[in-house]
Amino acid sequence: MRSAIPFYKMVASGNDFVVVDNTRGAVKDPIALAREICRPHLGAGADGLLLFENSKTANFKMRIINPDGSEAAACGNGFRCIALYAHGVLKYSPRMIFESGSGLIEAEVGSKENVRVQLVKPRIFEPDGFLDIPKSRLRYTFLDTGVPHTVIFVEDLEKIDVFETGRAVRHHTHFQPFGTNVNFVEIKSKKEIAVRTYERGVENETLACGTGSTASAVVSVLKGSVESPVSVLTKSGEKLKIEIQRKGEEITKVFLEGRAQFVYKGEYFL
Repeated sequence: MRSAIPFYKMVASGNDFVVVDNTRGAVKDPIALAREICRPHLGAGADGLLLFENSKTANFKMRIINPDGSEAAACGNGFRCIALYAHGVLKYSPRMIFESGSGLIEAEVGSKENVRVQLVKPRIFEPDGFLDIPKSRLRYTFLDTGVPHTVIFVEDLEKIDVFETGRAVRHHTHFQPFGTNVNFVEIKSKKEIAVRTYERGVENETLACGTGSTASAVVSVLKGSVESPVSVLTKSGEKLKIEIQRKGEEITKVFLEGRAQFVYKGEYFL
């Protein structure tokens, strides 16, 4: 029989992940595993592979490998899933600090699988810019909430062709060589926004994006369109809570909060 790797399938706001304990080096080729196991129909199907690994500086380390084999520095919903996994499966304290490609992440697991994480301090690269794509000229903000995000405000979110427009922006020469995630944002009220995201590495629209929801909330607050805490309505229908602390125009701390959950556990045969 072929060798098997135990895994958990988890989801947060519609973002789904395969979580694997790699503290003993069970995964020899993370890129190959991510490409296989994340495939719909032919694998478990997921927006990313989360590897739980040892750390010398924190409680543990999380790596995220996208379905295309690229490695991401941050994933807000992945952070919430790995925190719930650490507490629920490995019995870590509900409060923890772990390593990520974007830096140290603080997390707290509350009741009913609610998880709150503090993301890295956002960096604004371009507060205002214009981008020409086929048939459109878009006004955007470009920033980093652990990974690069472009935020574009729209009037009617449901009419946006997220795949085609998102792909054009994601691969635009302006954002090369690394590209960008793309968020389309509609202001619903002073306390709520709706967001749809085209994710780099997944190369499609996902049902939610934690760092993208955070980026969208940060820009909305800085532009005075909404007030913290911001409720973010995702494509999945679930709402995320983004709390933003600031001193004047400077964002000092950002927290992402919402429910994560286990879907099933299994073994993947290599």
